[in-house]
Amino acid sequence: MEKKPSRKRKRAKRLKSQNKKLRHEKDDSVAVEDVDERQEEEKEEPSASAFAKRTKSQGFSKSSTFLNKMKARLSGGHFRMINEKLYTCTGKEALDYFKEDPALFNVYHAGYQEQMSHWPEQPVNIIIKWLKDSSPSLVVADFGCGDARLAKNVKNKVFSLDLVSNDPSVIACDMSKTPLDTSVIDVAVFCLSLMGTNFASYLKEAHRVLKPGGWLLIAEVKSRFDPNTGGADPKKFSKAVCELGFTSELKDFSNKMFILLYFKKKDKQNPNRKEIEWPELKPCLYKRR
Repeated sequence: MEKKPSRKRKRAKRLKSQNKKLRHEKDDSVAVEDVDERQEEEKEEPSASAFAKRTKSQGFSKSSTFLNKMKARLSGGHFRMINEKLYTCTGKEALDYFKEDPALFNVYHAGYQEQMSHWPEQPVNIIIKWLKDSSPSLVVADFGCGDARLAKNVKNKVFSLDLVSNDPSVIACDMSKTPLDTSVIDVAVFCLSLMGTNFASYLKEAHRVLKPGGWLLIAEVKSRFDPNTGGADPKKFSKAVCELGFTSELKDFSNKMFILLYFKKKDKQNPNRKEIEWPELKPCLYKRR
């Protein structure tokens, strides 16, 4: 007759079974926790990667901004150096200066345009309007034309003259010795271009190429004609221009940045003209911004 398992054995067997079940549940729990942890890590990785990318991008952005500021400062400094050179040398010296390195002309005009962008009104636009209100048959000589903006905005025939030509329409020359014939021009324009210690020779050249009764239009920085700050007396300047063989037609001091002077060449010239005493025009030197 078989012996029935004792109570102790049954109880031991039941505890063993329970322990085994608990071990399985614990292993499953650990496995689930591992999976959850890996999923959390995977979620965090893209976030960390994105942060790193943003940080890197911001670093490049700050670096780029810094470099741009440095380039602007260097460019501005270069412009001021060239600008001072042009105001304190003769036209021939300026011509030779740019012949040695034509790229400097581009540097100068880029800086010039940046400076002009701060002006509320451009004198060239007033001259353009004056020409548009006049006859389109008038032949114009633009002394120190820069980017030839005047010629590009009027119907008139315009001889664009400057020290360097980056445009087929611009004639590169010394402003005191242009290739234009005598008495062929109706309007001579100097728009912020009476630069150089021999500016009077530019005006003499304008007088030569102008027809009798032709117009001379001068736009200049106002401070250059302010005696209170070391500028020339506008009355003495106008007197000198008139002694050259012009009559003063209009003086416009209404703009706070520049003045406009309008002259007409006399029909009859004085062959015994005395030596003209020209006032000194102080250089227009831009301050560092």
